[in-house]
Amino acid sequence: MTSFDTLWSTILDVGQHRNTRGYRRFAWGDADLTLREWFRDNASKRGMDVEEDRNGNLWAWWMPTGWVGEPTGAFVTGSHLDSVPDGGAYDGPLGVVSAFAAIDIVRERGIEPTIPIAITAFSDEEGARFGVACVGSQLTTGALKPERALALRDVDGITLAEAMSKAGRSTTHIGTDDTLESKVGVYVELHVEQGRALDLVDKPIAVASSIWPHGRWEFTFSGEANHAGATRLVDRRDPMLAFASSVHSARTAATAHGAVATFGKVHVLPNGANAIPSEIKAWLDARAADEETLTKLVEQIEADARTHSTSDRIALEVFAESITPIVEFPSEPREKLKRALAHLGDVPVLPTAAGHDAGILSAKVPTAMLFVRNPTGVSHSPDEFAEATDCNIGAEALADVMADWVTD
Repeated sequence: MTSFDTLWSTILDVGQHRNTRGYRRFAWGDADLTLREWFRDNASKRGMDVEEDRNGNLWAWWMPTGWVGEPTGAFVTGSHLDSVPDGGAYDGPLGVVSAFAAIDIVRERGIEPTIPIAITAFSDEEGARFGVACVGSQLTTGALKPERALALRDVDGITLAEAMSKAGRSTTHIGTDDTLESKVGVYVELHVEQGRALDLVDKPIAVASSIWPHGRWEFTFSGEANHAGATRLVDRRDPMLAFASSVHSARTAATAHGAVATFGKVHVLPNGANAIPSEIKAWLDARAADEETLTKLVEQIEADARTHSTSDRIALEVFAESITPIVEFPSEPREKLKRALAHLGDVPVLPTAAGHDAGILSAKVPTAMLFVRNPTGVSHSPDEFAEATDCNIGAEALADVMADWVTD
């Protein structure tokens, strides 16, 4: 077995739900903490020093022989280890496992780096537990303020501050990492493709060109709880109606704008089979090819939701939970990746509509991404998949990029 195959097999059972076969690796939960120990163990086996920064992000360092002082200008790679509810095995962990495998490949080639190399696992990229994506990288870059982050709550009312404290972490100093720009020379994230573009052109890997702008908006539809049997239809103030109409309108609006819009997370109060709901909280995920289109799309979805709410005598509040602008990956790192992979032939350059830590970090440091083919195109689902052959090609490609970058 290759280094990648051996490593990959060691995490497949962590956080996997017995019935759905999907993964539930939520920030600061048991599965997340288990994977953090797995990260430390594999770094230690490779003689890499591990630090967990103030925001819960993990860094494993391979320092050049004779290096003195703090790391600067490092080649950094990795991804994240958490998942969406019942997510697939590849989204996030593929990048971390590939990074360790790439270290092994580079060492097998007898290459000695001239600059530091780091593998990182960013905390709570998916935002599955506390609702905001890329918490670790957003805190590190200053895009997310500590006071807001610590006050975030999960469905059980537990705050991020409480969850971190329970896991034995201090929250006193979370926030912007002022050393980020000096210690990171480039961040290259390998990720499973979230779509079928590579399968359609029969290519195992691609280089990223950009990330669509995207965001999450919380819609709260407030009505009046009442008896499902005894209340006349004409007397009802049922927020489910306005919500359902808004879901349909969002799909229509997204189609018209050439974009995507999804209401995928819903909380219903009081959530009784024989009760008219008093409140529907629903989260809109919207993405578009450019920021102007995204703004127009969300404005239309909100306007339609207000029309439906007024018609049904429902109150509506809309809160922008997070908005990430478009990311155009800089040409210099992208071209350097393409040159390092020229021996593979034509490597496609593709945009993605999925958000990543690389997109957050791009505001502060040079970033680039590699995608590994997903033949099904399915992601955020137990059916997410990548062939073992392609995963190994991805790890080799990352090693090629790493070797080229650290021996310049």
